[in-house]
Amino acid sequence: MKQFLSDRINNMATSATLAMAAKARELRQEGKDIIGLSLGEPDFNIPEFIREAAKEAIDQNYSSYSPVDGYGDLKQAISRKFARDNGLQYGIDQIVVSTGAKQSLANVAMVMLNEGDEVILPAPYWVSYSDIVKLAGGVPVEVPTSIDTDFKMTPDQLREAITPRTKMIWYSSPCNPSGSVYSKPELEGLAAVLREHPGIFVVSDEIYEHINFREGHVSMAGLEGMYDRTITVNGVSKAYAMTGWRIGFIGAPAWVAKACTKFQGQITSGANAIAQRATIAALDAPIEKIRYMIDKFHERRDLILELLGEIPGFNLNVPEGAFYVFPDISSYFGKTLGGKTIANASDFALYLLEAAGVATVTGEAFGNPNCIRISYAASEEEIREAVRRMQEALA
Repeated sequence: MKQFLSDRINNMATSATLAMAAKARELRQEGKDIIGLSLGEPDFNIPEFIREAAKEAIDQNYSSYSPVDGYGDLKQAISRKFARDNGLQYGIDQIVVSTGAKQSLANVAMVMLNEGDEVILPAPYWVSYSDIVKLAGGVPVEVPTSIDTDFKMTPDQLREAITPRTKMIWYSSPCNPSGSVYSKPELEGLAAVLREHPGIFVVSDEIYEHINFREGHVSMAGLEGMYDRTITVNGVSKAYAMTGWRIGFIGAPAWVAKACTKFQGQITSGANAIAQRATIAALDAPIEKIRYMIDKFHERRDLILELLGEIPGFNLNVPEGAFYVFPDISSYFGKTLGGKTIANASDFALYLLEAAGVATVTGEAFGNPNCIRISYAASEEEIREAVRRMQEALA
């Protein structure tokens, strides 16, 4: 019955991360032992102080519709967070709370892009960027990077990608899927190019901001001339282990925030009331209260790099944030594994799932056909066993 569906949905790709997670669930239901390293979801429980704030909100009967753009006191907490962590001054009229950072991104695309507007995406990029842009009528323009440049776009590459149709650039730092983190000099280099083109806006996706193993996080909006043309996207899913609570937010020029509120009012209205109240407690708490999770991710990063480094054909960078490794596995292309010829990263990821019982995600979904994404948001025991199985399957 596909012919009765809209071209919009027929042309949209299925999220590769969610598709692999669904495939892994199917195999588990068949009785197979699958280790899931495909989803970007912390394996920690929500910190107790956040749970208590949610319980208190229930007891206080926060059960009515919330304001479309978020509770005022939550937006004040977000404003304090931006000032504390990023040195950014956003008033509450510049902040919109949404049902996850993914909705924040979709809101921005829908209110900023017209048919044919180009959006530069340094590849690899988060799996949904491209289809969100297309859904809004935009045209994704991929700028390929490689492991040799730590998967980061250079100023020269940005300059070459800009055309008269360029409207925006979207990037994440720390990056999903590569874990790469742009330094201040690197962002300054990109900003210098953008200052030559004042009509181009930036989406700076900072959802992994706190899962950062280097000194300090840098926001594009904090650089000279970039504040009024940058939309800063963040949320509580990753650093606070609140993926299912679905709270994301933006800090943006007031006119962008107003447009996003208008659009969101016709789509979902306000985000979950209880989750919003819990988010106030999360954002107002000192970062030290979640430091134990960040430190554990750092330990797991070092562990998985050590273990994967023992597998021939895995070319690795050292990711400085998030909780992913993004090895280049193109040396396996053209080889036969378990009777199957590996033509691309998708074949490789599927082979690992079937032969090793380890779920990863093809890099093709992130704009890089030579790599796979492996999440280390899993226990040390699972990481060790997963790499052992992969090594055995690839021997």
